[in-house]
Amino acid sequence: MARVGENSQERFRGENRAPQDEDEAMEGLTDSSEYVEMWIDLFLGRKGHEYFCDVDPEYITDRFNLINLQKTVSKFTQVVQYIVDELDEYVLEGMSHARLEQLESDARKFYGLIHARYIITVKGLQKMLEKYKDADFGRCPRVYCNFQPLLPVGLHDVPGIDCVKLYCPSCEDLYIPKSSRHSTIDGAYFGTSFPGMFLQAFPEMVPQHPAKRYVPKIFGFELHKQAQLARWQELQRRKLEQKLISIGVDISSNGGYKK
Repeated sequence: MARVGENSQERFRGENRAPQDEDEAMEGLTDSSEYVEMWIDLFLGRKGHEYFCDVDPEYITDRFNLINLQKTVSKFTQVVQYIVDELDEYVLEGMSHARLEQLESDARKFYGLIHARYIITVKGLQKMLEKYKDADFGRCPRVYCNFQPLLPVGLHDVPGIDCVKLYCPSCEDLYIPKSSRHSTIDGAYFGTSFPGMFLQAFPEMVPQHPAKRYVPKIFGFELHKQAQLARWQELQRRKLEQKLISIGVDISSNGGYKK
């Protein structure tokens, strides 16, 4: 927790330095505002956190925005103060190493859950729009989507169930992030509603659906329709066999029929 010590020293210097005039006092206020976002800046600067946007501290400290999140972490008020750098440094210095690690873990989880709510607000959508335009979430691997930028989405709103997925507005399909750093992010930190809200808020960002689709060929010739039907029938037969086996039907003789 090098951040704690560094913050303490910087704040100690700031508290013991008397401003000489009004301009210097205003400069001190500017410096303090930077410390308010210090934890958030460090969180966003970590590798693998490129999908996240910065949540306004005012949003985090507004109790109305935190309804039903109080029970997701222990010592809720302390976690909120820690995220916005308003927790007393003496309290931090008096904590054990294990407690500091738990506080940091709770802060990351809590920030993620707040983030899921923030990105469907007007300000949050605007920030995510900039990241979408820069393709910060990656591009669709499907050839006929022509490098369409993706949007992060969760399949569940409850944390701890599944990792974040990437939604392509062009082919309307889901993909797993390429980087292992991103595939470990909880999908609940983006929520199930974000892509829908985003495309509703910015209809000009909705791409045209690709008309092309890949057709398998052999030496330049498309496969015969009958061959496609035969493959489909074989697939259905295998599915039926698996279903019969799962319910205890012996299909090794008599074609699966009981005498």
